[in-house]
Amino acid sequence: MVPSEPDRASQEEVVLRQGRRHRYVIAEPHIPFEYEVLYEDDGIIVIDKPHFLATTPRGMWYRETALIRLRERYGEPDIVPAHRLDRLTAGVVVFVRKPELRGAYQMLFQEHRTVKTYECLAPLAPVVRPRYGTVTRIDRNQPFPLVRRSHIAKDRGRLQAYEIPAAVNAESLIERGDNPHIIDGNVVINYVLHPKTGKTHQLRVHMNSLGLPILGDDFYPDVIQRPYDDFSRPLELVARRLEFDDPVTGESRAFVSNALLGDA
Repeated sequence: MVPSEPDRASQEEVVLRQGRRHRYVIAEPHIPFEYEVLYEDDGIIVIDKPHFLATTPRGMWYRETALIRLRERYGEPDIVPAHRLDRLTAGVVVFVRKPELRGAYQMLFQEHRTVKTYECLAPLAPVVRPRYGTVTRIDRNQPFPLVRRSHIAKDRGRLQAYEIPAAVNAESLIERGDNPHIIDGNVVINYVLHPKTGKTHQLRVHMNSLGLPILGDDFYPDVIQRPYDDFSRPLELVARRLEFDDPVTGESRAFVSNALLGDA
């Protein structure tokens, strides 16, 4: 979904508070979906973020973000995200409560020491050969699972990421489910996605390049403009499971999103 953003001059004002600049958005639309706290301790808060709620302030979104809602709920201005999910993607997100712990948890994600599993809905259709990169089937006799590798680029100010003929920087393992159903007259099925890298829009780009664009994707294959307060068609993509060894306690952690796909 691409918000039709109001003119910033009429929607925003910048004020000074305690020597820092804070941006407040006037008439910011309310996001009518709430996050669920999956886990919390003295160091972290793990939430199940809904579709349409941004992780952090950006563009026209400030108060209606997971970060600001958490800070206001707990009265803790030091809360920061350890990583991010796109506004339109639902699922598991980790926030850090203490400044001295930020580095440990953020490096966990930057160094790819986590195991991420996503789930999406996309057409039940034959895979097409992508223009760039490679497709490797795990079993030659079966279309899935497969490994998609390519080079994904993203330009500042451009909504879509895109693939180019260059050294591989993005890799995804894609599995197909076994429960097809019909949505809006189209046969769709769930896919389980395992990103091995973390490029912008990686899973959305890889699925689209296979001729399997994720349902509700307003960027791929084409950019579709929708009103910013239209919540009728979510991107059917969820960060379903997140696993890692806690860098502070050493414990094995695993968190699972309860977000629904389709009309399930």
